[in-house]
Amino acid sequence: MHPLVKLAKETVEKYVRKGEINSPPDDLYPEMTEKAGVFVSIKKNRQLRGCIGTFSPSAENVAKEIVQNAISAATQDPRFLPVNLSELDELEYSVDVLSPPEKVKSPDDLSPERYGIIVKKGNLRGLLLPDLEGINTVDEQIRIASLKAGISPDEDVELYRFEVRRYR
Repeated sequence: MHPLVKLAKETVEKYVRKGEINSPPDDLYPEMTEKAGVFVSIKKNRQLRGCIGTFSPSAENVAKEIVQNAISAATQDPRFLPVNLSELDELEYSVDVLSPPEKVKSPDDLSPERYGIIVKKGNLRGLLLPDLEGINTVDEQIRIASLKAGISPDEDVELYRFEVRRYR
């Protein structure tokens, strides 16, 4: 298990078991020291169980970003009830470290396998990670990200793309 994924797993388990917030290790792996947006995804039986993240860094490093987003993915994702003790052994984790978003001129600059997207209309924003099962076209990506943001799919939006390093 990659150290970033191990940190996410240990953080969720400690929080669910004891209500305590995990501290990142003192000796950080190189990937943990950078500043970047991070998403933590939790799956149970190959189905999404929680996913929360930040598209730009809100903590001093990736390790601290993982700790806060792992707890949020397990307890604050509005689509799911909080993770409970009885399901901890069934959970699988992945951590996505995001590159800084870049504005694109058109959907032609996107690829659902390679790039995640951010759609923006005024103060509304929706994000979708890349390479998600069942999302095979740019139009699907834009539609889903728009709906997540509360933007009608037929409205014009600003488009941003980013890449991820995915750890499992």
